[in-house]
Amino acid sequence: MKNILKDLNKAFENKVRLGIMSALTVNDQLDFTALRELLDVTDGNLASHLKYLERENFVEYRKEFLDRKPNTRYSITPSGKEAFVKHIEAIEKLLK
Repeated sequence: MKNILKDLNKAFENKVRLGIMSALTVNDQLDFTALRELLDVTDGNLASHLKYLERENFVEYRKEFLDRKPNTRYSITPSGKEAFVKHIEAIEKLLK
């Protein structure tokens, strides 16, 4: 049991961060608005969780302008994907 628990990552214990990582795992990238609507959270709540994941080097962002409007797109980093897959595999092992 201890070996399974060591692969759980505290960064993904929060449901918003779990949702962000899940969404970015199955999509190459998503913009801030799409993530906010998908997860049904406020701008501030989403922004704080994204910043946390950025500090952990699990997500990265790219800012651009679309029709003169700012647009921020997020994607999962290779280390973020690796950590998230490990976390999900640990949960699956716990459920068996």
